[in-house]
Amino acid sequence: MRTTHDLSSLDWQLSGWHPLFWKSGVSMETGFNLGADVPAVPAQVPGSVQGALHAAGVLPDWNVGLDSRFSEWVENRHWVYTAVMPAAWTADGGQALLRCAGLDYQGLLYVNGKPAGAFKGTHTPHTFDITPHLGAGDTRITIIFTDNPHYLGQLGYTSQMTEWKTRFYYVWDWTPRIVQIGIWDAVTLEVRAGDAIDGVALYSEYDAVAGSGTLNVTADLRLAAAQWVEITLEDDGEAIASSTFPATADFRARVEGLGVRPWQPNGNGAQPLYHVRVRLLDVDGETLDEADRPTGFREIVWKACANAPAGAEPWICCVNGVDTFLQGANWVPILPNFADVTEGDYLRLLQVYHDAGFNLLRVWGGAVLEKECFYNLCDAFGILVWQEFPLSSSGMDNWPPEEPRAVDEMAEIAKTYVARRQHHPSLLLWCGGNELQGTQDGGKQGCGKPIDVTHPMMASIAAMLREADPTRRFLPTSSTGPRFTAEASEFGQGLHHDVHGPWGMAGPLANWEAYWAQDDALFRSETGMPSCSPTAMIEQYRGTMPALPANRSNQLWMHSGSWWIQWDDYLADGGDPESLDGYVTWSQQRQAVALAHATRVSKARFPGIGGIIFWMGHDLYPVPSNNSIIDFHGNPKPAVAAIAEVFHATAEACRE
Repeated sequence: MRTTHDLSSLDWQLSGWHPLFWKSGVSMETGFNLGADVPAVPAQVPGSVQGALHAAGVLPDWNVGLDSRFSEWVENRHWVYTAVMPAAWTADGGQALLRCAGLDYQGLLYVNGKPAGAFKGTHTPHTFDITPHLGAGDTRITIIFTDNPHYLGQLGYTSQMTEWKTRFYYVWDWTPRIVQIGIWDAVTLEVRAGDAIDGVALYSEYDAVAGSGTLNVTADLRLAAAQWVEITLEDDGEAIASSTFPATADFRARVEGLGVRPWQPNGNGAQPLYHVRVRLLDVDGETLDEADRPTGFREIVWKACANAPAGAEPWICCVNGVDTFLQGANWVPILPNFADVTEGDYLRLLQVYHDAGFNLLRVWGGAVLEKECFYNLCDAFGILVWQEFPLSSSGMDNWPPEEPRAVDEMAEIAKTYVARRQHHPSLLLWCGGNELQGTQDGGKQGCGKPIDVTHPMMASIAAMLREADPTRRFLPTSSTGPRFTAEASEFGQGLHHDVHGPWGMAGPLANWEAYWAQDDALFRSETGMPSCSPTAMIEQYRGTMPALPANRSNQLWMHSGSWWIQWDDYLADGGDPESLDGYVTWSQQRQAVALAHATRVSKARFPGIGGIIFWMGHDLYPVPSNNSIIDFHGNPKPAVAAIAEVFHATAEACRE
């Protein structure tokens, strides 16, 4: 049996040190304590270093003006989290495992002042056996964050990006540099003795014609007295099916013929959810250990678009026998310091997407595997999840690393993604990453032609998925091509299957409408139009910076989101150069009209096109101008209502 304790309940303290100075305080190797550069402050776990420092008044609000620059020194210290676990947690003996679901990024674990392990990598969980380091009394836990990669930001060389830390917060076109450090997901202590379930992974299947479900369950078991594994499917706490299998260390089981109701995407029906309970039993049927996972049952079949070119991949998503237009947004974390995001934050934002009729979110590859509560909420809201692995383009080159070490490390990261999230019915597909590509003539430095599964890293991930999650689709990248973007000059040639862009268009909206009138793409996994944040928000966060002019001469607009300034178009359209509110209103109306038009034209073409995904959904920083349709405070811009009207309409109505 095992017991689990949540370390978020402890009194955590955070201190900052010049590199390695903490060793004098932890291990006394110098014989005296050199002292912290930043004395201890209270810290939340999960939580970021930056969040704790801001709460303690050490850091200014990085959202204001150019003040994010004053937080960059944080990357050049070592950070020490400390807490004390009560003796009662380990008093009964047994193996004590400290499980850290998310540590960002690299460092060491000390237990009772002694080294107990090391960690590296934001995207994988870390487990430490701390049993040898326990004493008779309370246990002091010390998690030390040391060195970070210097730069992983938007411009660079993807082929050289082999440090597996989240990239976007090193600076992207919608956020300045705010490089999170800290404990970004749950930390638990698991104390177990005898037989135990080390881990459970499962995926479900559904036969829409027969109306029956199937469960595929794997588990790593630690066996002593255990003889059997019982798998029970529960509906609202009531067991509706149960099967028993012989216990083996590397357990695999398939349970078929389950009478279940199908999980439907938002707008198609209800989202019935079930619980799978896995029990480890002894010879007398007594429970030795148990684990559970939520799940749902749905059938996904991908079909060819109407009049698709020969050889094109299928882009009509048929869910439980119903061809479904995918209408979505690209999802990025809610904050750069996503360690500080709460379940309530997720709920408020996902409610906006749900109510507007979104049925798909693409979790973008420059970010991170979201917390479990995100996927639970997507299950409940009927929002499908397109999940990318942590790879993205870099501008200088966009070709993923090929050296064997990097290939193996990414395959291991991908494997942990699958094991942790594949039980969710909302999980639609896996994708290798964002805008990974070379040139049309086969070159690796440039853009235009997306990679395919022959790339060594994608081939390795694909092989893993064929065994671990064989029913889900895998895309090597987004867009998949054969062209990265859809150019008007190439419409009608069958070259635009899954494409990205455009992200706005200069000149009058007539140019935008003319472009979409010719569209022949089979799927639009990124497209957008910029607009400003609300006037009040720009005023709130501009600090001492002037709001106008809204052009590249103004550092407020250059500090973040400089790609998405439309000042010249505003002036050309007769805008008042002295009116911030005039510019904001003009840009938001322009975005609403443009995106509603693109949505209506696309949905009217269904099933000639499978769907449209907007870049981007929400802001994670108060950018004065961006492609987002939901602002930094989580409030919809006018574009959301305009899009929602089309999302809630049928394809037939859009054709009228």
